[in-house]
Amino acid sequence: MTDAKNLIDAYIAVWNETDADARAKKIDEVFAEQVEYTDPLASVHGREELSALIGGAQAQFAGLNVRLAGEPDAHHDVVRFTWELAAGDDEALVVGFDVALIAPDGRIGAVAGFLDKVPAM
Repeated sequence: MTDAKNLIDAYIAVWNETDADARAKKIDEVFAEQVEYTDPLASVHGREELSALIGGAQAQFAGLNVRLAGEPDAHHDVVRFTWELAAGDDEALVVGFDVALIAPDGRIGAVAGFLDKVPAM
């Protein structure tokens, strides 16, 4: 499903955008205004809270980037995909699995995230 792949590629690009203003513009393009994002470590509502969450994750994992691991799987208005957090082509430090619900306007309206691999504390 090409549209789902493009949307998830844009989602990944948002997570990798370190400039707050540029990230806010990408978030407006990719996410619905009242987006809900929930994972084991966070639950945020709206684009501003999502941008702040992403900025915090980037500060915590400076120098690492999110990359898509495999192809997104989609049906109806649901897309699931696996992502990795790593430096370049190195082994992933973090691996996650997200499920995104697509809003009627084609943007992401909600994300439920799961962490499959996390670094030891």
